Amino acid sequence: MLASARQAQKNAYAPYSNFLVGASIRTKNNDIYSGCNVENASYGLTQCAEANAIGSMIAAGENVIREILVLGKGPALCMPCGSCRQLLSEFSSSDVPVHICDEAGHKKTITLGKLLPLAFTKAHLT
Repeated sequence: MLASARQAQKNAYAPYSNFLVGASIRTKNNDIYSGCNVENASYGLTQCAEANAIGSMIAAGENVIREILVLGKGPALCMPCGSCRQLLSEFSSSDVPVHICDEAGHKKTITLGKLLPLAFTKAHLT
């Protein structure tokens, strides 16, 4: 997963922040899908790496995430933003591991439930 996220990170389009992010997700079928951040001059239209990885997964016909990895540039740990935490929760259970990395590699693993406690999920709509 780390190699896949590193490759995606190399393709990130981040001319404004220069903060390159790569993400990879492993599905219930053990397939890996990756994404990178894509910035836009209209900052609100920027797409996160995690969201792009989810889009690739959905386009391939899968919809269950079993593991998540996020890789950022520099020594700081790259945590998924609030919006991405909500997106990830749509396709994951609260016990799914999220591997947080800096540019050197894996540094911490935490569950999605710890990152997004009391998440709003499809269960609230039924």
